[in-house]
Amino acid sequence: MGVRSDLDANFDFEIVDEFLDHYSMMVESMEVMIIDLEKPNSYDRSINELFRVFHNIKSASGYLQITQMAKLSSFIEDELEELRKAKPPISEETTTWLLDVSDMYATWQEDFKLDNVLTHIRYSLLKIPDLDK
Repeated sequence: MGVRSDLDANFDFEIVDEFLDHYSMMVESMEVMIIDLEKPNSYDRSINELFRVFHNIKSASGYLQITQMAKLSSFIEDELEELRKAKPPISEETTTWLLDVSDMYATWQEDFKLDNVLTHIRYSLLKIPDLDK
């Protein structure tokens, strides 16, 4: 049984469907927001929006008991809080790391679509980049 089947078995279909719809929209918007962090004039808007995205994923995945997603989202949210305090633009290393994070969430999106077991978190994502330029 895959992640989608597990959710459907344990939660109301409408809740699962709404989560997956919102999750899809958030994943699709991540990359653009991450790239926009390199632009000083869009930094504040993009970092705040990214923070909101990961906060929402953390909350929803926690409610739906998708533990690894909730834990990674909390970890990313903490790092984005640090980036909120930083001056733009972010370093290339941080951009690459965030794009890798985005790829992890896109992989999970595919896992939902294909009703696979969620792919394990890549350990490289747990190595925080140097947030200073």
